[in-house]
Amino acid sequence: MTVSDLKIIASNGGGMILDAQSISASDLKIICSNASAKQATVIIKNSSALSSSDIKIMASNSKGYAIFDFCN
Repeated sequence: MTVSDLKIIASNGGGMILDAQSISASDLKIICSNASAKQATVIIKNSSALSSSDIKIMASNSKGYAIFDFCN
């Protein structure tokens, strides 16, 4: 599955669990924003791999529909 596919799935309302170590922060921002427009939840595992500023932007863009997993 490509990142482009994930963006389309999110825009269609598909929720998903993603790994921050395998998808860039810029792509995760878009996926979170697309998913929130359809009220779909995105869970981001390994969130500690992201910068705090990226997490803040994703949280803001997702309007509460992003869940960040900081557990290892």
